[in-house]
Amino acid sequence: MKTMMKLFLAGVAFAGPIAAAHAEDKPTIEIMSSWTSGGEAAALNVIKTEFEKRGGIWKDSSIAGFGAADAAFQNRIVAGDAPGAKQGVIGLAAADFVSQGLFNPIDDVAAAGKWADVLPKSISALISYDGKVYLAPTGAHGESWVFYSKEAFDKASIAQEPKSWDEFFADLDKLKAAGLIPVAWGGQPWQQTKVFNMILLSQVGSDGFLKIYADKDKSEASVDGVKKTLEILGKLRGYVDAGAAGRNWNDATAMLITAKAGVQFMGDWAKGEFTVAGKEPGKDYGCMIAPESRGMVYIADSLWFPKTGNAQADKAQKLLAEVVMDPAIQVEFALKKGSIPMRSDVDKSKLDVCAQKGVELMSAGAIVPDQAIVLTPQQVGSLDDFVDEYWSGGSNDAAAAAENFFAIFE
Repeated sequence: MKTMMKLFLAGVAFAGPIAAAHAEDKPTIEIMSSWTSGGEAAALNVIKTEFEKRGGIWKDSSIAGFGAADAAFQNRIVAGDAPGAKQGVIGLAAADFVSQGLFNPIDDVAAAGKWADVLPKSISALISYDGKVYLAPTGAHGESWVFYSKEAFDKASIAQEPKSWDEFFADLDKLKAAGLIPVAWGGQPWQQTKVFNMILLSQVGSDGFLKIYADKDKSEASVDGVKKTLEILGKLRGYVDAGAAGRNWNDATAMLITAKAGVQFMGDWAKGEFTVAGKEPGKDYGCMIAPESRGMVYIADSLWFPKTGNAQADKAQKLLAEVVMDPAIQVEFALKKGSIPMRSDVDKSKLDVCAQKGVELMSAGAIVPDQAIVLTPQQVGSLDDFVDEYWSGGSNDAAAAAENFFAIFE
């Protein structure tokens, strides 16, 4: 008996190192993201599940709030302890890390997968630097959406979507008269800037929007457009509740899901929260582009691949890039996240009515980039501060504020 026990223990001791060795051979990666809400987590799990099916080992380092996640990521970079992958937007922030030589290229994966043939040219250009691909796009989001509760609209006797800002404010008055919170407001600077941008696009159009953000145009037309935008933004203050300050976006979405509020200004990732709650677009909630807007502000998510000095992590990065751009994964991810697939060759028939509207605008080129794509992180922060000061300060002097707006580019 003792002899058999010794053999058994010896076998266990021998098997331990073998199991460990097999684990070390598997591509292992730590993912840092800010996708922690119900819909975001479900979408990230689509990638995680497929990555593990293909033999990878996934380590999650999610941090709520992309500002907090970005700060933690920068601290890890400075400390020389970068994660294997980071969820982040496509834009100048990523370009800054690439220029410092801190990211690994994945152009071999992109070439093998013929990404250039299936991605919009503008996206291909934004994920490439000096002829090499560094980012793996996960999906695009429209940011000009106004979501509304069908139940709340019915209670307030609102029969159709408002076409103008005058009609919109008239409907907000009806919601208030019905005892509802008219606007579920996410009271954080970045959310307020999203609202500012969707209003701005409705006032100056796509060309005017690009002149302001890309060309830093300070003409009379641009200043007047900003002034009109601020007037509309300021008017919205009278339709939010006392608890709006600091509110997370998904908590604001929950106010629509429970029909406590009428509308919410938010990117189409809000659909992920409706989906998790079992709500259907067109039946339980509606989606419309901001009044008088002829286009849509968009932002594109991607995965970044920092240099880690770890061969297994480098191997895992390439596997993860393949998974993210798999056509089936692009669709399933979009369904959970509420986004639009980046690939042009996927089956779009599964997308909901809201996503179909977004696809139409994308296909028609009726889109303009979010400020994070065309501005530096410092300028993005200055824009958030500007909008927050105007909103929270309670100023009604839109003309004076409009003149000060362009200081954010200095």
